[in-house]
Amino acid sequence: MAMPMGQLAVDEYGNPFIIMEEQGKKKRLKGVDAHKANILAAKAIAESVRSSMGPKGMDKMVVGPDGDVLVTNDGATILEKMDVSHHIAKLLVELSQSQDNEIGDGTTGIVVMAGSMLEQALELIEKGIHPLRIASGFERACEVAVKRVEAIAKQVDIQADNQAALRKAASTALGSKVVSSRKDQLARISVDAVLSVAILERQDVNFDLIKVEGKVGGKLEDSTLIHGIIVDKDFSHPQMPKVVKDAKMAILTCPFEPPKPKTKHKLDIRSAEDYKKLHENEQEYFRTQIKCLKECGANLVICQWGFDDEANHLLYQNKLPAVRWVGGVELELIAIATGGGIVPGV
Repeated sequence: MAMPMGQLAVDEYGNPFIIMEEQGKKKRLKGVDAHKANILAAKAIAESVRSSMGPKGMDKMVVGPDGDVLVTNDGATILEKMDVSHHIAKLLVELSQSQDNEIGDGTTGIVVMAGSMLEQALELIEKGIHPLRIASGFERACEVAVKRVEAIAKQVDIQADNQAALRKAASTALGSKVVSSRKDQLARISVDAVLSVAILERQDVNFDLIKVEGKVGGKLEDSTLIHGIIVDKDFSHPQMPKVVKDAKMAILTCPFEPPKPKTKHKLDIRSAEDYKKLHENEQEYFRTQIKCLKECGANLVICQWGFDDEANHLLYQNKLPAVRWVGGVELELIAIATGGGIVPGV
């Protein structure tokens, strides 16, 4: 049986290529057919997350390409993990992510609503109404809905009755999540955390100032709010004090060690005297750093980088507790919380 042959052609550079017959048979969707295909793709995405909507919604088990399993009913998370190739379907995924970034809730509802509106638009398209007229109708309906919401809206004092309105809103958002069994406790923690960093005059909240730390082995009801910064590090020396009261911190981003040359170098030590001189120079450098820290009144050192055993021992001898390998984000948060400055060099 002969194989179907294609047509031989040549491009502008003289390179030959073959146009296969199957490729020539493919037709491009146009007009109403293209609109229907796009709407059906968007409806498929909306239907996939519809069953996870609301407090009675079911969780979805998402299996990643590496075999990792994720169980969630958060619309933005489900759509983010889905392998979507259709461009219109990708727009719905981006819509859910935008809702998550702007509002933080309603990621499933907005996709289901968009799918339902497109379903109604399909009926209008089949009746012969132009898509631009349908789009303008949706925009006018949005204006009417916004005006109605503004008309029925009422002022709420968020501080009244121990922030009851905010806690109710947070409980509603948590009601459909996995942690719904402890939603009242987590809602109180969430409200207290947001109010502690919120600037109410500007109606602005910097969520970068709120950090969520997870610990393996605890229970959900053990969750608590810490009005401060948790740095999960031990002191660099095991005999340093475990508690420092009235701490005056030196926040360093410089390594606690002698500076290294920028270029390649070779150090030739031929005698014990030369080695002693090198050791004495290093000791003098460490002593100078510790002297500067003591003179400025610091009684706690927080360093972004590490330091060797000699520097660690000198810090212990001079009763300067130190924490090393603290991340840059934690250093910035400590500086913001304490009103201190980050020192790039001693």
